[in-house]
Amino acid sequence: QVQLVESGGGSVQAGGSLRLSCGASKVTSRSFCMGWFRQAPGKERERVAVCWPRLTCIVYSDSLKGRFTISRDNVTNTAYLQMNSLEPEDTAMYYCAADPLTCTIDSAWWGQGTQVTVAS
Repeated sequence: QVQLVESGGGSVQAGGSLRLSCGASKVTSRSFCMGWFRQAPGKERERVAVCWPRLTCIVYSDSLKGRFTISRDNVTNTAYLQMNSLEPEDTAMYYCAADPLTCTIDSAWWGQGTQVTVAS
């Protein structure tokens, strides 16, 4: 059972930056994707970005491209989400997910989440 632990959330002013980290442990294979999702109060969980084992990475929302960057370190099994120019609309609980095939809302493994709050 892969375990994921997120860190790096917090409260920032609009325009600020945060870097989230997600460490994977109890990993038996490096052949899994790692991704970031977020869920704001009263909204559905949405996929933010994913990196596949060969380090192909993608940010899904046009509104996030250019502000958010996902990266992955296969040596340490850590995924990062660099978030710049944060907006109040980015306020949400951010979750790390991993899956042997593809990181969707049905991903096999999830972290406990880290809160990001952006004040206007």
